[in-house]
Amino acid sequence: MGQHSEAELNRKFIETAKLMNIYLNHFPQFEKYALAQQIRVCMYEVYALMVEGQKRYFKKMTLTNLDVRHEQWRMLVNLANSMGYFQFKDGKEADKAPEKMAAKRYLAISKLIDELGRMLGAWIVFNSRQEQQREAS
Repeated sequence: MGQHSEAELNRKFIETAKLMNIYLNHFPQFEKYALAQQIRVCMYEVYALMVEGQKRYFKKMTLTNLDVRHEQWRMLVNLANSMGYFQFKDGKEADKAPEKMAAKRYLAISKLIDELGRMLGAWIVFNSRQEQQREAS
């Protein structure tokens, strides 16, 4: 993974994290220290694993852990959507068209998480090919 693609991956994560934190701040009060916190921790662990993967020479285990943690993050966000937490504004259910707002929020964040996942997947494939070339030489 080249220097430019690492910067692009970091930029995409930061964009996603900013939006995710805005949405998490609107979750209901009773979820602030439960599911919202789990999503935050998972998101930051994805970032930590990205940094670790960029620094390690042998990346296979780190990238595998990154892939798993990214999928857990995606599933936690999906769970939050299923429970209707994207309908909330400032800890209370939105007054006007909460379903429409929830759908828009979920679509926006899931699109960014999916994009990040595709970038991570490309990194994993690229790394696998590099390791195969090392073994062949």
